[in-house]
Formats: sequence, structure tokens, C-alpha cells
Amino acid sequence: MEKEKLAAEQRASGGRAKKAKNSCQEVRDEEEQVTTAVASDRAQQLQGMAEKLSLEIQGMSNYKQLYSEIQRIVASSAVKKDDFKNTLLEALKREGLETELRNTVFHWMRSQRLDKPKEQANVYGADLSYLKKAQMQWERRIQKSLNSMCNELNIPLARLRSAADRDELAEKWNELSTCDFDLGQYRPLFAPKDFLEVLFSLRDPTFKKQPNELNWEFSHIQIKVKTLAQLRDAYEELSRGEPLLGVNGNVASSLGHCPNLEAERIHLGEKVLKANQAPVAQEFLKRGCPRALRGRLWSLVLGSVVRDADADYYDELKAMVLQYDLMVDKLIIKDVQLTASNDDQYFVFEDLLYKTMLSFSRDSEVLPSVTRDKCAGGQVIHAVLQGKPATLENTLVFPPSGVIPFHGFTMYATPFCYLYDDPCAIYFTFRAFYLRYWFRLHTVSSHEQGIVAVCLCFERLLQCHEPELWAHFRNLHIPPVKVVFKWLMRGFSGHLPPEQLLYLWDLVLAYDSLEIVALLAATILSFRKDNLMQVNTVHNVEAVLADLSSIKVMPLLQLSLLRD
Repeated sequence: MEKEKLAAEQRASGGRAKKAKNSCQEVRDEEEQVTTAVASDRAQQLQGMAEKLSLEIQGMSNYKQLYSEIQRIVASSAVKKDDFKNTLLEALKREGLETELRNTVFHWMRSQRLDKPKEQANVYGADLSYLKKAQMQWERRIQKSLNSMCNELNIPLARLRSAADRDELAEKWNELSTCDFDLGQYRPLFAPKDFLEVLFSLRDPTFKKQPNELNWEFSHIQIKVKTLAQLRDAYEELSRGEPLLGVNGNVASSLGHCPNLEAERIHLGEKVLKANQAPVAQEFLKRGCPRALRGRLWSLVLGSVVRDADADYYDELKAMVLQYDLMVDKLIIKDVQLTASNDDQYFVFEDLLYKTMLSFSRDSEVLPSVTRDKCAGGQVIHAVLQGKPATLENTLVFPPSGVIPFHGFTMYATPFCYLYDDPCAIYFTFRAFYLRYWFRLHTVSSHEQGIVAVCLCFERLLQCHEPELWAHFRNLHIPPVKVVFKWLMRGFSGHLPPEQLLYLWDLVLAYDSLEIVALLAATILSFRKDNLMQVNTVHNVEAVLADLSSIKVMPLLQLSLLRD
């Protein structure tokens, strides 16, 4: 009886073991199926991304030259038919084209982040479409002012230049400041203070304004901006208190063969340039850039290294300036005269700035970049050449770049004159910087790098970390952003000394963000708090902040991130 019971238990135990084994096998099979499905999905995603990347690289400026070089290598004896893949990769690496391809992918990835920003509207679940509507209304207002000026002065938006005008302009191309431009009746279409009024008028339709409440801050706009703690994390190299160029270049070097930090940075910077890797160059800029290497490093990070095709395109832009007389030419020349020509730091670059800004106005490659941002309005003006039939061939986008200049617009370009001797290099690096950052500073949008977000970031930092100063401004009915807006809208160009400005722009490029501009504005007010607390009018506040010649950007920013 016991034997039969034991045998039954053994059979039952064997059955349970078999079921458990089968169950484990089923789990393993399911896991393998899931793993296979995930791998398949991943492979499809990678294939899709590779196909998209391949297509979009074909539209990039360096594609033709890159493709030509790869064809040359493929056709060379270095690539073997029986081992095509490995020998091709080796040849690409040996010729430096592997690095060029990596840099191209890097620039493409940056452009993807630019074109498809994080949707700020989703952060709070708010509808920010009213910002886009405000931008469209602002564009219509600018266009109306432009047309009114044309009617008032009885001039067309666009016309062909006469042969005599073309010849004179071509002859004086390198010394345009000697041309006699009659600009007495021309005036800027708008200035930063006009744009600030537009921003102050922004109102969320769901936001209930209190009776008699002044429009003086942006706190009601539901865009997420970084706190000081989050900025510390983002600007880690600054907040760790590491030795930085621009703080004290004479401190001891961590490299035994370099006498000081400045020599160390030059040595490392030359190695970065030799490696020719854009991501490494961007990382290098985080601790400050040596003056002699800045131009080449910026070009590498921005992908604005001038090639033969770029030089040819620049010549085409010059030819368009000589061929077409646009109304905005007068606005550009007037702006150069009112800003850079009157600045002790930049007046020597007047001729370079005329060439740069006039060429920029003709650059149709700028138009898609400034209009494709879904946060902006993206309206354009079309003009028919004076004296020509209203046909398609006589109609052009006005201006071809889609950017209408305003008072101070030239200051986005002035610092680049310190970096390059070649006008072509100045042009392409300025254009790349403008399309990456500066156009957002005169556009109403919900973009995380837009002027609204920059103003809001400044306000939050000042209110949270200088509450006494904030209350002082509030009691005086002076909006704090009003006294710093010209700094924010220009990225401090024309306000900081050039050397300090370039350190600031190093950081903009290194961290790929305009938040540092808002942080610096708040830090300067904090730095001059004692003087600001003693004045009680806008005029006196502006007088306290008028001279920034003593400001040292890197140590001031580092102190602001290190403080409690």
C-alpha cells in the first residue's frame, strides 16, 4: 500500500515538474518573441532614421562636396571590390571623411532639436496659440509701417538698379562707407522698446486681469523655464567652480608642460581643431575659448567652415545686391550708421558690416529657417519690380531673406568682425549664429529659446533670488525687464565690451542655449543692487545700468551659480 502511495506521489511530482518545465519554456518562448519584436521594431526605427538622415543630408550645404569626395575614394585603388565595406571605411577614416560625416550628422541632429523644440504648451497643458497670433499681428504691423514709409517717400519696395548705379556700387564694394547715401528721411521701422510693448500686451485669453492692473511682467504666460538650481545642473562646468578662461588665465595649469591656464587652453584648443570634431569643439568652449582660436572653433561647431561652394554663393549674393535696389537696403545702411558706426568698438568695421548685412538681405536660404518654426507666424511680403509687368518672374519675396531689419539689427553681426578677416567667413558664421539663436529674440513664440521665455526666465530669477530688489521695482512701478530688455534682445551686443561679449557667446554656443543671457541680466542687477536700491526713477535706474564696461562675464556668472 505504501509502495503504491509512493509511486503515485512520484508520478504526481513528475507531472508537476513536467508542467513547470513546460511553463518555463513557454515563458522563455514569450520572452524570445518579445525580444525579437523589440529588436525588429528597433531595427525598423533605425532604418527609418537612417533613410531620413540620408535624404536630409542631401539638402545640406556640404553634401555635393562630401558626395564628390566619397565618389573619388570609392573609385580609387584604396577600395577593394572583394572587401568593399572594410576597405571603404578604412579609406574614409584615412582621408578624414569619417570625421566630416560625423560632423554632418552632429549638425543635422542640432537642426532637428532646433526645428522640433519641446512643446512648451504641453508642460502645463496650456493653449499658447495666442502667441502665434500675436506674432502674425506684429508682422502685419511691420509690413504696414514698411508700406507707409514707401508711400510717404514715394519709393518702391524693389527695382532694378541702373547700369550707372551698378557700376558705382561694384567699384566701391570694399569701401561702401564712401558712398553718398541720402537717408535723412529714413527711420527704423521699430526699436526694442516697440517690441517690448507688444510683449507686454500679450494676454492669455483665459487669464483674468485684475482691474487697473499694470502690464509689467510675464508670470501669467505658462512657459516652463529653468530655476537657478536647474541652471546649476545645466551649466555644470561653471557651477563646479572649475578654472575658466576669462576668470584668471594666469592660474596654474593642470598640465605640467603648460605655464598657466591660458597656455593650457591654447594647447588643448589646437588639439581639438586638429581632431576636427564638432561635438568636441562645442564641449571645449564650456571653459572659455582662447582669442586666437575662437573663429575656427565657432565655425567648426556651427558648420560654417567656408568651402568653394560657399564662396561662390557669397559672390551670387553680392551680384544680387548689385542688380536689385531694395527698400531695406536703406534701412540696413541707416542702422549701421546709427549703431556700429557710432560705437567706439565697432566703427572700424563699417564697410564689412555693409557687405555682410546687404548680402544677408538677399539670402533666400535664410527664409525657410525663419518661417518653418511652427511657433512663429511666418508671413512674407511679395514685391513686383518697379516698372515691370506683374508676372511671376518679376515678383520676389521681399526681402529674399524674409527678415526686415530694425534698429539694432546690425549688432547681431558686429562681434564676428573681430573673429575673421575674410568677409565670406564673417558672413557664414554670422548667418549660422543668427539662424540658430538670434532670430528668436525678435519673434513672439512659445519656443523654449524665444524672447518670451528669456524674459520670463530673467523675471523668475530676479524675483526668487533678489526679492528685495524685485519689491523695490514693484513699488516704483518699473518693470524690471524694461531696463534690461535691450540687453536681452541684442544678446548684449553693443552693451558689453567685445572681449566679454565673446566669452558670453562662447557659452551660448557651448551649451546651445540662450538661458545664459537671462542669467547674466539678472546677475548684473544683483551685482548693482545697492545702487539700484538708492534710486527711484526709470531714468536713474537706467543711469546705474548704462555702463557695463567693468563687467567680467565669466567670474560674474560663476559666482551667481555658486552662491546659495
